[in-house]
Amino acid sequence: MNANVVHADIKPNQDPTLATRYLDVPNMDWEPTKFPGIQIKVLYADDEGMTTALFKLEPGAIVPMHEHTAIEQTYVLEGTLEDHEGVCGPGQFCWRPAGNMHEAVAPNGALILGMFLKPNRFAEGQKFFTEDDDG
Repeated sequence: MNANVVHADIKPNQDPTLATRYLDVPNMDWEPTKFPGIQIKVLYADDEGMTTALFKLEPGAIVPMHEHTAIEQTYVLEGTLEDHEGVCGPGQFCWRPAGNMHEAVAPNGALILGMFLKPNRFAEGQKFFTEDDDG
């Protein structure tokens, strides 16, 4: 233990409600989405729409036109995710501010980590992983 403690009030957690949550992501099942060729593993989601998820896009899969209602962050693990503004490839990161609208495609497939503060709004009214589908 370090003898030069700077913040003595910081101690190992004892409150179970504050415990770290560990996920065995490789053994989680991929879940289908409403969009052809796109699967998801939700890593974190709350009631406000904050979501962190892995997405697997088959070659040619399209994320239809949508608006980001808060910042969206994307880290590409494999393949490419492309839109009218550019291409994000393996090991690259992009983020979009609230109000950004685009359609994205994975011409050769992609595996991406996406982080959202709020659900997206889709031009054709589709509900996606962060919203209840009431019809």
